[in-house]
Amino acid sequence: MAAKDFNILLATDSYKITHYKQYPPNISKVYSYFECRIREGDRFKAVVFFGLQYLLKKYLAGPVVTEEKIQQAKLFYLLHFKQAVFDEERWRLLLEKHDGRLPIRIKAVPEGMIVPRGNVLFTVENTDPDFYWLTNYVETMLVQIWYPITVTTISREFKKILARHLKETSGSLDGLEYKLHDFGYRGVSSQESAALGGASHLVNFCSTDTVAGLLMAQQYYSCPMAGFSIPAAEHSTIISWGRNREKEAFEYLLEQFPSGPLSVVSDSYDIFKACRHIWGGKLKERVMERNEDSRLVIRPDSGDPVETIIEVLNILEDAFGSTVNSVGYKLLPSYIRIIQGDGIDINSIEKILKKLKSEGWSAENVNFGCGSALLQKINRDTLNCAFKCSYVETEGKGMDVYKQPVTDPSKGSKRGRLSLRRNSDGYMETVEKGNGKPEEDILTTVFENGSILHEFTLDEIRKNARLREDDIQDHQNSLNVDTLYPERILNGLH
Repeated sequence: MAAKDFNILLATDSYKITHYKQYPPNISKVYSYFECRIREGDRFKAVVFFGLQYLLKKYLAGPVVTEEKIQQAKLFYLLHFKQAVFDEERWRLLLEKHDGRLPIRIKAVPEGMIVPRGNVLFTVENTDPDFYWLTNYVETMLVQIWYPITVTTISREFKKILARHLKETSGSLDGLEYKLHDFGYRGVSSQESAALGGASHLVNFCSTDTVAGLLMAQQYYSCPMAGFSIPAAEHSTIISWGRNREKEAFEYLLEQFPSGPLSVVSDSYDIFKACRHIWGGKLKERVMERNEDSRLVIRPDSGDPVETIIEVLNILEDAFGSTVNSVGYKLLPSYIRIIQGDGIDINSIEKILKKLKSEGWSAENVNFGCGSALLQKINRDTLNCAFKCSYVETEGKGMDVYKQPVTDPSKGSKRGRLSLRRNSDGYMETVEKGNGKPEEDILTTVFENGSILHEFTLDEIRKNARLREDDIQDHQNSLNVDTLYPERILNGLH
């Protein structure tokens, strides 16, 4: 059931209040679709579909129209437009005919599915001819799915980069699902952004400090605990000891958390001195007493991340030694590792991993954290998300409709009723003008007349989104294996 205090009548752009007067007379059907358009030079060639189930459960499911909400909207729009443009009678008719449930149908691809950009992801149409205007009335709210789709897609791109380097420098993918930690809670615009963005990252990884995302995965995607964290220091817990007692601060943390992994930010003053003289000096024996299950994770937090990580690794190697793994790359002892959370984005992580490899270090030595670059430094245009009308019915006759602006051909829209299928070569393609075969359509009805008809668990979504072989061989080609070889899934990658 949608939240009781949410008023769907107020959850749209102002100008849509007047659109019921703008469609052709005797219109009975409006059919629209959502896609992530592709343009020449776009980096991300495919997207991960995620987040629709949350929007449906949170805002559209069940009876969502009441007389009280109609009256609230009537007064609001009278004040807002300074004239009576709100269609009170149509909303009351919806309340009477459908018990306040929205007479619309939404078909969508399965959540977690990898879809090449430029294809339909979901469609919306009215199921009652009296409410043709409702299809695009809900556009405003539904298009906000751009956010979870974009976060999930970028998170998966991180995973592809990490997987490729981890495989090349360690010979395995062990621990991949913990290689990127979500540090983005404080950097987003709202609690809902944190919840939705945090849950989007959890489609690909199991490592997070964004509690809101975990709660959303519990409530809306049936996952009791989707991600994990470890005890970790912040600057306040270190500098509160005073500059001259940094060693005591570190030692106290080792005492407080004798078992289990422990992360300690170590650059409050001088990361290199801290690693050389405290961790690798005065506290060396204490560090060596720990093991793989209770390893110390040192966190740099400033400076050039590429150069800083290499220098820290070299200092720790001098103090604790290193071994060479099965594919010839250096590895610190199992009781000590590094996490880099400052300055991490899709570009810098690639530079760091390339530098590690060129210097002979395995990617096993370093985990990463990412904040605003994962959850906040994106917008609807990152993946060119768009919602467009493609089919209408007037006086019982159907008509394929489209836009085709002469000034920007890339904004041309699709025509007619749409379906999504795999063609004879195995690639996904959108079939336009109602020419698709129902038995081939990947789109399935997930919402109809106020009811959610198909739900996905986070486990199912993770399986749909997990990496394939070609993702590791070439992380920039997100079309190949997901669309052409869906069966070549890497076992164990969640």
